[in-house]
Amino acid sequence: MPFIQVKTNQKISAAQAEDIKSQLGKAITAIPGKSEDWLMVGLEGDAQLWFRGTDEPAAMVTVSIYGAASGNALSTLTSHITGILLDALGIPTDRIYVSYSATENWGWNGTNF
Repeated sequence: MPFIQVKTNQKISAAQAEDIKSQLGKAITAIPGKSEDWLMVGLEGDAQLWFRGTDEPAAMVTVSIYGAASGNALSTLTSHITGILLDALGIPTDRIYVSYSATENWGWNGTNF
């Protein structure tokens, strides 16, 4: 039950969105037990977003997961996410923040796991 939210100050075309979504679906497997089958992705382009005082290409990515993951798995996922955004949108990896949150409480289909 992971959720990846990408907010960027770059425009995202429909083709780019589809590509990013697909690539994130593959990348989430860096966390054992996670797959695209349960992944939800949110993409917000053209956001008012500044980093280091400029509006040069930047992104804030939030990853929420049910359960926990090792530091190694999260590092691998961060590498994948930043690479995906560099390739798809030209955002330098040093202008991308990735934040993680894990929870034992996750609701779906009217109940909690």
